[in-house]
Parts: sequence; structure tokens; C-alpha cells
Amino acid sequence: MESENELMNNAKTHVTSRLARVSGLMTEIIEIKSDDPKFHVLFIPGNPGVVPFYKDFLESLYEFLHGNASTTAVGQISQTSKNWESGRLFSLQDQIDHKVDFIRQEMEGIKVPIILVSHSIGSYISLDILKNFSEKVVYCIGLYPFLSLNKQSTEQSLIGKLAASSVLSATASFLIASLRLLPMWAARRLVSNSLGASWSDTAVQATCTHLRQYHTMRNVLYMAMTEFRELAAEPDWEFMRENQSKLAFLFGIDDHWGPLKLFEEISTQAPGTSLSIEREGHTHAFCCTVAGSVWVAQHVATLIKNRFTQLQ
Repeated sequence: MESENELMNNAKTHVTSRLARVSGLMTEIIEIKSDDPKFHVLFIPGNPGVVPFYKDFLESLYEFLHGNASTTAVGQISQTSKNWESGRLFSLQDQIDHKVDFIRQEMEGIKVPIILVSHSIGSYISLDILKNFSEKVVYCIGLYPFLSLNKQSTEQSLIGKLAASSVLSATASFLIASLRLLPMWAARRLVSNSLGASWSDTAVQATCTHLRQYHTMRNVLYMAMTEFRELAAEPDWEFMRENQSKLAFLFGIDDHWGPLKLFEEISTQAPGTSLSIEREGHTHAFCCTVAGSVWVAQHVATLIKNRFTQLQ
């Protein structure tokens, strides 16, 4: 079996991190700038929307695209390593508005086409972005998409009940944040030996720096509560049909957030959408392993290369 270093040995260009205020809100951004971009990939994370989790994926994607695309990942508001927003809570709609504002503020001058790549609830956010920037965005790729509630999922039912209770959300956030009492080496060992037994160093580090924060966990759960309210409705099938040539989705075999029932519904409602099923054994949290990050990055790069062949 290949080691983590062997899997990543081609990712020689590393992301850089920066902070930017978007509509007055501090935003974590990681990016790779191409010297001669043919297009710009904008990545929208899921929830948690902690962009350092996606470092291995973005670096692999840049390499698979042979440096032909600049790549930017924009984090969710207040799911950050520091409590920049003083404990404010942000809904799904707040996060959507934030991404729209980000494009207007940071990407208005970009002349090359924009490709949206997104994960989980980020796929729902990306569809809203496409509605606002239909001329600038030429392609929208959703990875393990969360577009509607799965009423057969026990996990979603439990998460929904936790997120809907301010008392339970605050208690859970406090308990997780109490792990900040541990020194970093002890926290890393705890995560590696429990949640992240097969996780990459990147995912373990992001967990320890961001998810041990009370404000982050409160925002993760508050955003989840508003997601469950919004996604109780059917997806906007009319819009998806109108834009099906711009849409692509990757599903997993056993993913309760993006079940194969949704795959079948999209294939019926918007049959021109590019649909794929990942059968390699990766999970919804693909970005937490090097193998998952590399495989999904290669899949996305193939979609983009095929798309740009059609555009030329």
C-alpha cells in the first residue's frame, strides 16, 4: 500500500492561506494561483466548512489540472480557528449570501470562466451561486451532494434533533470545546486514535485547530438546523433542468447525505446532468484521507478537462 507521502508526491504546489473581510465578516481562504490560468476553480465546502480539511484535495486537483487553473476555497463564516465574529450564529442563507458577496468582492475582475466545485451542503450553496452568476460560472460540480433531506436516515434524524435544541447544541459544543484543555500533541493523538484512525495529518490538524472551538461547533450545529429547515422542500428541479448541461454530481455508494435515491431523482428530473457513482470505498468525508482526496481530485479534473474540450 502506498504511503501518504507517496500518494502526495506529485502535489508540489502548496496552498497558501489568508484572511479577508467579506462584507465585514472575517473569512478563511486557501488558494493556489496559476501563472497562466485558463479558468478559475472556486471551491465551496460542506458543513463543517473548515477549508484546511480540503488542503490535500485542492493541491491534488491543481496538479491534475497541470497548473492551468487558479483554485480558491472559501470557508463558512465563523467556522474558524479564532472567534472573529464574537459568537454570532450564521444560517444557511447567511452562508449563501456570504459566498455571493465573496464573488462580487474578490472575483469580479477575473476574466477567465469560473468553475464551481463543492462538497455536501456546498452543492446546495453552489446552485444558488449559479443562479446569481449564470454568465460567469460555466460548470458546477457537486461532490457527495446534500440537496434534500433523507427521511429514511437515522443519522440525519438524530443530528436534526440535536441541532434543533439550543440547549443540546450548546452542551455538545461546550463538551467538544473542553478538549482545548488538552495540549496539541495530546489532542492530535486522541483524534488519531478515535475519530481519525485512518485520517490524514491534514484532517487531524484541522480538527484540532478548528473543531475544538466553541464558536465553531455552535455555528456548525446552527447552520445544520437551518439546512434541515430549508432542505425539507424539494430541490429546484426547474432550475436544474434549465442548467443541466452545466451540472455534474458525484455520489457515494452508502452516503445518507446524498443517497442513491437522489441520484435517481436527478437522472429523471434533469437527465442531461452528468452523474457518477464513486465505488472505490471512500466516504462522504473524502477529504479526511489522502486516498479519498487524490481519487476525488482526479475525478473532478477529468470532468473539467472533458468540459473544456466541449467548450473549445
